[in-house]
Amino acid sequence: MIKKIDAKQLKVGMYVHDLSCDWMSHPFLVSQFKIKADSEIQKIINAGIHDVYIDTSKGMDVLDAPTEEEVKKEIHAEMIQLASETPSPIIKLSVAEEFNRAKQIKNQAHQLVRTVMQDVRLGKAVQLEQIEPMVENITESILRNSGALIGLMRIKNKDDYTFLHSVSVCTLMVAFCRSVGLDTETTRQAGLGGLLHDTGKALVPDEVLNKPGRLTDEEFDIIKKHPKDGHEILLQTPQIGAIPLDITLHHHERMDGSGYPDKLPGEQITTLSQMAAIVDVYDAITADRCYHKGMSATDALRKIFEWSKFHFNPQYVQAFMRCVGIYPTGTLVLLESGKLGVVTEQHESNLLQPKVKLFISTRSNAYITPVEIDLSRPMGKGGADKIISHEDPAKWKVDPIRFLCSA
Repeated sequence: MIKKIDAKQLKVGMYVHDLSCDWMSHPFLVSQFKIKADSEIQKIINAGIHDVYIDTSKGMDVLDAPTEEEVKKEIHAEMIQLASETPSPIIKLSVAEEFNRAKQIKNQAHQLVRTVMQDVRLGKAVQLEQIEPMVENITESILRNSGALIGLMRIKNKDDYTFLHSVSVCTLMVAFCRSVGLDTETTRQAGLGGLLHDTGKALVPDEVLNKPGRLTDEEFDIIKKHPKDGHEILLQTPQIGAIPLDITLHHHERMDGSGYPDKLPGEQITTLSQMAAIVDVYDAITADRCYHKGMSATDALRKIFEWSKFHFNPQYVQAFMRCVGIYPTGTLVLLESGKLGVVTEQHESNLLQPKVKLFISTRSNAYITPVEIDLSRPMGKGGADKIISHEDPAKWKVDPIRFLCSA
């Protein structure tokens, strides 16, 4: 049985099933192992890990600890309660109408980030005049329909992860800033910070950056230098603003002071860096890597909501959930009717009732003529169905994005 316990309850002989943090934030070669020494327990606590999941079938038990399923149900109930509290942004165009333009923007931004990183490796300065127009293009796409570009950014080639991750963080930061009502210039600067936040990784050796497995302590220390390295690089960029500099330096800080590079407590981390930390982890844990399969967007939101007790600002986590939706655009979902579909648009006041394009009947195990329904509409008007779960596209051998982009 899998149970959740406080890290301080760990004892030699317990089997750690999950360290309950994003996998780029802990110092262990693996996430599952048996505790063999008190030093391992101290290492977990020193890493800022407050909760862990243990497997009682492989090690010692804690009798009164909640099970993994009990924790999931409690978190899900809290997320459901929050799901309809704040309206989502107004949509100007449909996803299908914005899709091709968003695809072009994604490809151009990907190539731009690749060029920036290559230039930095060669000792060249970051050319802000080349980057700012791309941030404007991303912002304009988000204003037309945030779901198109956000949905597309979930598709990443493992070999291009570093570059596409920066584009994703920029896209999500712009959408996040807009959803909480920040002004145009602040949003633009935050998007710029998102696009440049990992600039310091240009100085990380490829064999460490693209290692197909967990990092050693020494390699992890090299990776942890990238915020300061990026900050130093950007300081040499004329007209760079304070917001991109701050996001680059502090997107790995955590509310409990366990982050890096400066171990800042929450009250010393700026609002935009707190927001960037959430966005950075969300995109990282939803992406497939050579050593780890990414989570679904819905599961990633649940984990970040769980981690917000210590690592993230709960208020901003809730705001981010309302920004992207409990079932973000592009998510494959199963409805009570037995039909499968892709979420195409968030409802303006209830994130549990998005628009969904249906294309498979699980009862007949066959494709159906794609049809978009609005789950917020009453019976007889195309609604009255309900999402019961998100689904793994690989399980059904489908590409939801293909249906997302069709009119």
